[in-house]
Amino acid sequence: MDPFVQQVYRQVGLKLTTHQVRLLSQYEQELLVWNERYNLTAIRDLEEVRVKHFLDSLTCIQAMKDAPGKRIVDIGSGAGFPGLVLKIVYPGLQLTLVDSVGKKIDFCRHMVKTLGLEQVETLQERAENIGQSLAYREQYDWAVARAVADLAVLAEYLLPLVRIGGRMLAMKGENGPAESHAAEHALQMLGGHLRQLLPVTLPGVAEERYLVIVDKVAATPTRYPRRVGIPSKRPLRN
Repeated sequence: MDPFVQQVYRQVGLKLTTHQVRLLSQYEQELLVWNERYNLTAIRDLEEVRVKHFLDSLTCIQAMKDAPGKRIVDIGSGAGFPGLVLKIVYPGLQLTLVDSVGKKIDFCRHMVKTLGLEQVETLQERAENIGQSLAYREQYDWAVARAVADLAVLAEYLLPLVRIGGRMLAMKGENGPAESHAAEHALQMLGGHLRQLLPVTLPGVAEERYLVIVDKVAATPTRYPRRVGIPSKRPLRN
């Protein structure tokens, strides 16, 4: 994994410890084994796992470095990206992983146990339900998601979970700028304000990527998120 360690340092300025490298090695091996049975992710090549899952997840550090926070919720976490990777490099994080697909949450639970990670909660649930629960609503410093939904929809999933003064982070592809412009009204309605669009380039990946960072500047009205399925069917638009 030595070349990957160098990639991480070049990309985000982080020197991985021997312990962190060992945990990531365990993670990638378990992912490859589970993928054969459960098809958790389309990426099966080891090098692609390292770049498109691990390194991509670690680019979040570029957005979080000036306000790392303590509590993070990862919506639509899938096989644990970016949440579990961030937990490995920031072991003090209090992390909540949320996904509606049972096999994916089962894998995340397996990895939490296998890697001996503490202060990680795994929930098989829909984001709309979590966002209306007093146990989770406006409780997080950061709400993050990768490749889950259009930004206007994603904002309705994430912003209700963020405390005032916290931030939402959406990991987006080349449509990031266009989605951000189209979602301005939704962000405002939900108590958010677009802070920054941070371009990200991954080695060997041609597609442009963006970290969309949104400040939570006001409380989200209690009617949001709407009930399950409505945000994606009727996104908040200008």
